Amino acid sequence: MHRPTTSAEPTPDERIRQLRGRIDRVDAELAELLERRALLAAEVQRLKPVGYFAGRDARRERDLVERMAEHAPRLGADRLAAIMDSVISAGLAAAQEEAERDR
Repeated sequence: MHRPTTSAEPTPDERIRQLRGRIDRVDAELAELLERRALLAAEVQRLKPVGYFAGRDARRERDLVERMAEHAPRLGADRLAAIMDSVISAGLAAAQEEAERDR
């Protein structure tokens, strides 16, 4: 009697493991990009006459979010605005702490 061959489809648990592995790789890339962004922003802050939190440019941030929303429509501008506010705040805080250590 011939038995049907089993499908090569992964089980749900295997698929979850695969997807989480992909998420982990994206998260590592995202962390590297966030670090690069923070370093660039810190350099900008050192060059501005009014830097760190006082030097935030609301219009530039809105434009940034709108451009990002074009690439990430699932997240949308409102969610991206919250994310980028956190990213910008964290980067500025790190730059300010670094500048204070270097004094």
